[in-house]
Amino acid sequence: MELKLKLEQLNQRVNSLKDRINTEEATKNAFVMPFIQILGYDIFNPTEVIPEHICDIGTKKGEKVDYVIRRNDEPILIFECKHWKESADAHNSQLHRYYHVSKARFGVLTNGTIYNFYADLEKPNIMDEKPFLTIDLEDLKDNSIKILESFTKNEYNLENILDSAEALKYIKAIRKEFEKEIEQPSDEMVKLLVNRFFDKPLTANRMIAFKEYTKKALTISINESISDRLKSALNINEKIEKQEDGKINPVDVHPETSKVVTTDEELEAFQIVKAILREIIPADRISPRDTQSYFGILLDDNNRKPVCRFHFNTSKKYLETFQNGKDAGEKTLLNSLDEIYGFRTQLHQTIAQY
Repeated sequence: MELKLKLEQLNQRVNSLKDRINTEEATKNAFVMPFIQILGYDIFNPTEVIPEHICDIGTKKGEKVDYVIRRNDEPILIFECKHWKESADAHNSQLHRYYHVSKARFGVLTNGTIYNFYADLEKPNIMDEKPFLTIDLEDLKDNSIKILESFTKNEYNLENILDSAEALKYIKAIRKEFEKEIEQPSDEMVKLLVNRFFDKPLTANRMIAFKEYTKKALTISINESISDRLKSALNINEKIEKQEDGKINPVDVHPETSKVVTTDEELEAFQIVKAILREIIPADRISPRDTQSYFGILLDDNNRKPVCRFHFNTSKKYLETFQNGKDAGEKTLLNSLDEIYGFRTQLHQTIAQY
């Protein structure tokens, strides 16, 4: 997906520059303008991307919105920008005022890393309180990028965006209610589930007990579903790796005796390394590979490009790193998983050597 690749590259730029970006204006120039450019709009054409556009609000004259995007001479997007250290959802009152006097159907509030997209789904020409779409450069989601494509210059489609916005709005609302039920099941939820198999009256005491049972059942079900998906993604049901020479060899032990268990600590450590590596390469190039003796991370799912390994199967935990093309890595004792962040430079160098 070309758009996703460009956004990942922008995220790398943001991470490499943000410590030197000290003002809101610098945030706009270094981060927000490239984002607008990625959407296909000409940031050097003042009739298409209008900076500091005047939006007079009532008796207030000379009020300015940071950017207005025009398409076919009509405003389609307004951008209000904040410094990258500020929250991207704490200033929507100002954007709300701009939106009210603008003909644009969509408003964007951003700090250069998070882009919140707003519409007027509740009341015409009055911006909704909550965004229908959030693009977080640190956590890009394919379904969100697909909707963002409808905002690009070549693919812009108002009706498609509004349909998607409405769907996202109600999906978010349903998810929120569902999460509430998981945390604290309501009487209605308990009755709905329990009455399907329990034919006795639900007394007050029974309701208290079944609420607790329902909460545990929902939590267990979700956790097991997540665990199954992770294990499937890590291919731990098949511990056979294909060599580049075409041969197929068992990993570490014979298949009939292999018993590989992926622990929560290994998954957490994998996510830490993945976050570190995403600063310089796309996430889909980072591949996990679990074995009976270690949990490995590979570049491009290539066993000849090991990035690091976790040795967590004993009372002491070790991180094995690889440098200079050596087959054998160097093990370091870890007192906590947070210490992995200290290997950021070394992990980046390992990627660079490939």
